[in-house]
Amino acid sequence: MALRGVKVVEFAGLAPGPFAGLILADNGATVIRVDRPGAVSVDALCRGKRSIAINPKIASGREALKKIIASSDVLIDPFRPGVLERLGLGPEVFLGKDGKGGLNERLIYGRMAGFPRTGRQKDMAGHDINYLASSGVLSMLPGSEDRPTFPLNLLADFGGGGLTCASGILLALLARHQTGRGQVVNTDMVQGVRYLSSFPLMLKQVPTASTFAGKRGSNLLDGGAPFYNIYPCKDGECMSVGCIEPQFFRTFIEGFVKALPNDFRRRYGWDPTPETQNKHEEWPRLRDYMEKGFRTRSRDEWAQVFHDRESFPVVPAPHPHVVGSSPVQRDTSPSVSLLAAGEHTDEILLEFGVSKAQKEQLLQDKAIEDAVTKAKL
Repeated sequence: MALRGVKVVEFAGLAPGPFAGLILADNGATVIRVDRPGAVSVDALCRGKRSIAINPKIASGREALKKIIASSDVLIDPFRPGVLERLGLGPEVFLGKDGKGGLNERLIYGRMAGFPRTGRQKDMAGHDINYLASSGVLSMLPGSEDRPTFPLNLLADFGGGGLTCASGILLALLARHQTGRGQVVNTDMVQGVRYLSSFPLMLKQVPTASTFAGKRGSNLLDGGAPFYNIYPCKDGECMSVGCIEPQFFRTFIEGFVKALPNDFRRRYGWDPTPETQNKHEEWPRLRDYMEKGFRTRSRDEWAQVFHDRESFPVVPAPHPHVVGSSPVQRDTSPSVSLLAAGEHTDEILLEFGVSKAQKEQLLQDKAIEDAVTKAKL
């Protein structure tokens, strides 16, 4: 696998940080998640990772973490700007500054923030919906006339955040082959989601483009076109329709009309044709026809009309798959196993050369938890 042998330290966080670590783990990296002692993890993005529970606010815990990071290739920092610096684990400690060497000048220091790290917003907290709004992308998403909708927390957290950070880390690893040095990879979710949304944001600035020129809900890709939308079926489930190209619309509309009950077509008194797609004045009528038509069958019945329904494992598989690489072993059971905080503390300390005396000091300082005591809790 491409990242076999790459050692990653991921400070525990929510959503984007764990997703960046998951991408690296799924491609062969050894990922250690750093949890707080006593923490209860709800992170489901823990496939292929191990956990060490250690307190960096305690001197002995901080020194142990420095030792681990000094022997690693990548660090994932999901905190607000300045948190790791205040803990004495900022990038300068490892990469050096002003000609002074650091503990690990080959380290890729991946940083993830919500807002850009410059300007008034750098100290602000937020969530996906706030980053979408600040980026300008939220205003372009489908919704009602008075407000847009938001796609869970997928765009900013996972697309503009976790995926973008993982891409930056991979680029920095490639650069290290040329320079022999690591570097800081700065990612923020506002700028990340703007880059992810380059197509609609840039096209909106083109006066002659019509894809995003009108009001919300009137454009080609935001629900304005009846042939690019979602329709409820008889059983309450939904079908997506996306056939922008004329040849695809022809295939769809001919199959759709043919599959409708005869009494529906007789009552409606009108059938759309492939040419209806180009008649904008008939779009409201086409939309009404499709709304009512889809409600005559269940979702699975419509799926059989148009295509065989593909079955996916419950747990999403790593993607993309690089042909020729070793297959990724993954859990496809209906349940998702969580990684207990500190589950691998002892073996990780041993792996990175922490002596018995140093471990005793960590226990005495309460920088780590005793495995036996923890098991009884």
